[in-house]
Amino acid sequence: MLKKTDFYINGKWVAPATPNDFDVINPADEAAFATISLGSPQDIDQAVTAARAAFPGYAALKSEERIEMLDKLLEIYKRRNDDMAEAISKEMGAPMSLATQAQSAAGIGNLIGFLKALKSFQYEQDFNDKGEHILHEPIGVCGLITPWNWPMNQIILKVVPALAVGCTMILKPSEISPLSALLFAEMIDEAGFPAGVFNLVNGEGPVVGAAMSSHPDIDMMSFTGSTRGGTAVAVAAAQSVKRVTLELGGKSPNIVFEDADLGKAVKRGVIHCMNNTGQSCNAPTRMLVHNSVYNEAVGIAGEVAASIEVGDPSKEGRHIGPLVSEMQFNKVQGLIETAIDEGARLVTGGTGRPEGFNRGYYVRPTIFADVDNKMTIAQEEVFGPVLVMIPFGDEEEAIQIANDTPYGLAAYVQSGSQERAERVARRLHAGMVLINGAQRPAGSPFGGYKMSGNGREGGKWGLEDFLEVKAVSGWTPSAPPAE
Repeated sequence: MLKKTDFYINGKWVAPATPNDFDVINPADEAAFATISLGSPQDIDQAVTAARAAFPGYAALKSEERIEMLDKLLEIYKRRNDDMAEAISKEMGAPMSLATQAQSAAGIGNLIGFLKALKSFQYEQDFNDKGEHILHEPIGVCGLITPWNWPMNQIILKVVPALAVGCTMILKPSEISPLSALLFAEMIDEAGFPAGVFNLVNGEGPVVGAAMSSHPDIDMMSFTGSTRGGTAVAVAAAQSVKRVTLELGGKSPNIVFEDADLGKAVKRGVIHCMNNTGQSCNAPTRMLVHNSVYNEAVGIAGEVAASIEVGDPSKEGRHIGPLVSEMQFNKVQGLIETAIDEGARLVTGGTGRPEGFNRGYYVRPTIFADVDNKMTIAQEEVFGPVLVMIPFGDEEEAIQIANDTPYGLAAYVQSGSQERAERVARRLHAGMVLINGAQRPAGSPFGGYKMSGNGREGGKWGLEDFLEVKAVSGWTPSAPPAE
């Protein structure tokens, strides 16, 4: 069995202060395939000391020097993309095609997006011609906590902008999916970042995450995960009034109007919801459909979901894999049972494993129809391959239902009228709105309203999260460009 119990601190692989072995489980067969160690507050102290010592020198580097290291990191990542995909597939159950083309590739895309934004970013500028000058300076030592569902996507969205603007950091990846993060630490080391700039400590949120959030020498916390976890980080960080950015859950609406291309819109929505076995915070998990085409849409959705294959993540293909863990499996099963008990109509799927599986955390792709938006299944984030369908009567009702959740991460609009789609988009309480299957480009801001968090990741917005703004009055204004 693979043994990866060391942490990456101050440019070296070091043993934990107190050994605390933890098995990494392959969700496809429920068997342990690797061992890591869970860290302690003492390990965090060591990592923070290294990051604090490295900060002045690293922050003082020219932007071009940091860009050079990031360019090398991108080169290394591309070379090891297949290794990264294999690690992600084993630790969180993503089928190899998805792991290679989306999960691992997302890291490359985001890295490219940040490099593009960085090369045109202005760290300082005159505010006016009266001597007011604005400086953007790295905030300092950052604590970064990332989830298991898109491990490299989230690591890149935090680590790279922090590196780009001159911060130093401690990364705590999810203990459920740690191998991809350890591989990324190897890439950082090979790219030649100075010792202490990047540090990695594995561990559990209530122990290592709490030690980071409350640490007086950490200047900022950036967290992606559950709303409960984000709240805990914010509460602990409040003691030292450090900056906190949060990327949390979602219950994203997908509004299908009667003039949409119904077959295409419904199929796209179902597949998007089931992608990554439903374990995406921005998945369109509530499909709102106009009354006049609702029954037809339910029929299409049921057929599409029933055609989705569930299979071994070690194999290539367009199938979906298992959920990440036993805890997640039990949660999803419980929410499916609750939906049935509350009166939602089961169209396809349901409780239990798909036919042919007696082990592994596999779930049946599930569609519920005739759902009331007040039902548990319409309000709670399931994080599994479960779609709910809700009818609406007119545009106003669609907007009301769409906005009626605690979350506001993403929203989707399907309509044959571009004017109506854009009008509705303006009224949706969501950080990201996608119209008629549009895709988000690399460098686009990712984040949401309400209990979906605060701050934005990606592109120049992601860089700004890790910078302080300083206004200097009495500065000599820059000379105007020559005629």
